[in-house]
Amino acid sequence: MNVLITGGAGFLGLHLSKLFHEKKANITLVDIAPYNKKEYSKNCLFVNGDVRDKKLMATLVKNKDVVIHAAAALPLWSKKEIFDTNVNGTKIVLDASFKNKVKRFIFISSTAVYGIPKKHPIFETDPVFGVGSYGESKIEAEQACQEYRKKGLAVTVVRPKTFIGTHRLGVFEILYDWIKDGKKIPMIGSGNNCYQLLAVDDLVEIIYLLSINSKIKDINGVFNIGAKKFSTVKKDLQQLFDYANSGSRLLPTPAFLVKKILWFFEKIGLSPLYQWIYDTADKDSFVSIEKITKLLKWEPRYSNGQALIKSFQWYLDNYQEIKSRGSGITHTVGWKQGILSLVKKLM
Repeated sequence: MNVLITGGAGFLGLHLSKLFHEKKANITLVDIAPYNKKEYSKNCLFVNGDVRDKKLMATLVKNKDVVIHAAAALPLWSKKEIFDTNVNGTKIVLDASFKNKVKRFIFISSTAVYGIPKKHPIFETDPVFGVGSYGESKIEAEQACQEYRKKGLAVTVVRPKTFIGTHRLGVFEILYDWIKDGKKIPMIGSGNNCYQLLAVDDLVEIIYLLSINSKIKDINGVFNIGAKKFSTVKKDLQQLFDYANSGSRLLPTPAFLVKKILWFFEKIGLSPLYQWIYDTADKDSFVSIEKITKLLKWEPRYSNGQALIKSFQWYLDNYQEIKSRGSGITHTVGWKQGILSLVKKLM
């Protein structure tokens, strides 16, 4: 199997490359970001390039059986970059895949397309309403996928919940940093809401299954994916606190007031928490995974708590190296804590 993974230098790209290597696939990775090649299998072909480069994508897609389009500009990027990469970039990769008769195109979307729904669980047929530029861009990209599906390209859209695991930093590095230092963790609201996560190991497994089961009826569609076992934010985080044994605990806060404060600090560039994070933090947020589990006769292996603990332990094991990387705006480095660093001192 010949596989092209866009966003190959990212958190998901790294994990996808490892699984497809185990399955004896020929792997090509493309990303504008630098690769830490020590973390990848030696047989990967690394390409530094932009998914918005039509000529490059036309070349890379040739003779590929599967294209996994995971490249995306994240919410901390500018609105212009988000739409240009997430929408125009997706259209370019779709077009190249269509013209080169790729057997399976898998687009990594997001449950951010559902906005902040009032009923749960969320099904694939529920309305979409993106919060912020990132969610809106994913909706437009999905529409492009639908257009190429109508043209005859085999397109699968995956909507994963927030996924975590080894090598995942970003906003979770802030949480792990506070827990390691035994700080109280301010919770937006009471923490009694249910917030489903997803282990990246489960996500890459389902992507692999989707890539090899192209003959299954109804595989061309949209699929939610998240943990099967999860509880309230308070209970899931307590599992992590108990494991860390650092003295950290949750500190409930008035959600309405805290959201207003975070909105203000985000707008003036002093908070790394973007709107979708703090707007949904005190709300129930979980999707139905019945469609994908029935179709592929598969179930996620990891609960929220297990995924958090595995990710946190990797952080501890690699703490010195992680801190030496500096900060950035991707999921593989820590984010600048801004005003949160001051709050941390008070906790």
